[in-house]
Amino acid sequence: MKLAILSRNSKLYSTRRLVEAAREQNHSVRVLDPLRCYMRIASDGFSMHYKGRPIAGYQAVIPRIGASVTRYGSAVLRQFELMNSVTPNSSDAILRARDKLRCHQLLAAEHIGLPTTVFGDNPDDTGDLLSMLGAPPHVIKLNEGTQGAGVMLTEKLSASRGVIEALRGLYANFLVQEFIEEARGADVRCFVVGGRVVAAMKRQAPKGDFRSNLHRGGSAKGVRASAAEQDVAIRAARVLGLGVAGVDLIRSARGPLVLEVNSSPGLEGIEDASGVDVAGEIISYVADRLKRRIAKKAASR
Repeated sequence: MKLAILSRNSKLYSTRRLVEAAREQNHSVRVLDPLRCYMRIASDGFSMHYKGRPIAGYQAVIPRIGASVTRYGSAVLRQFELMNSVTPNSSDAILRARDKLRCHQLLAAEHIGLPTTVFGDNPDDTGDLLSMLGAPPHVIKLNEGTQGAGVMLTEKLSASRGVIEALRGLYANFLVQEFIEEARGADVRCFVVGGRVVAAMKRQAPKGDFRSNLHRGGSAKGVRASAAEQDVAIRAARVLGLGVAGVDLIRSARGPLVLEVNSSPGLEGIEDASGVDVAGEIISYVADRLKRRIAKKAASR
């Protein structure tokens, strides 16, 4: 398999592990910076250049597209898809997952549990918006924040109003959610590959914080996700169309609730905590998808 990995930095742990796993499975692999890919789009076909030279023939592409380059990165990935490359996460699926509001709407429509969420635009509606949610504490999240950035906890109604007013003054898009107190600052990340949970870890927020992200000082340990947690994680990835996803769940009194679905989840924390070769699982899944596509084409001739 001729494989490309879209990543801004070939030295990042996740990118390095995918390269190692691909080579261990005897695949040809190259890391491409999506911002150095540029495209020709015409009715007679699609083509791509990279750093001054044409690139083609990549049978599969694994996207590692950060939030800051979502728009351009997803366009590059779409170009590869139009050039017949297989990918575990399509450009459209990445866009669905990256937009928290859209993601929550899609999950709720399929009756997947999540914290009650409200969203509004007009300042005149703030009071009624918060009454739809219920009494504080409230969690306020930027719609496209990552790694715990842009997530705030407000313990009083006046604080919720103040943060909302400040964010509206900055023209920021944000959601307001109920705070699940019984979770005690912990969540479970289920790593889904090809419709199954291949690894899971429990993350715990540091003392004095409620965000369990490892980038925020949280700790992690490998766990076995319950059957209910695995089911919710697999369903959430399927609804968004993601073959590879990190699904963050919170354990509540009413069962597992989805906090976020990450289309480019980091590998370092989950591999360290679980001891699972997650990179190898991803490469095997992509290779299998390619084999099935080739077999399907052969059968249709």
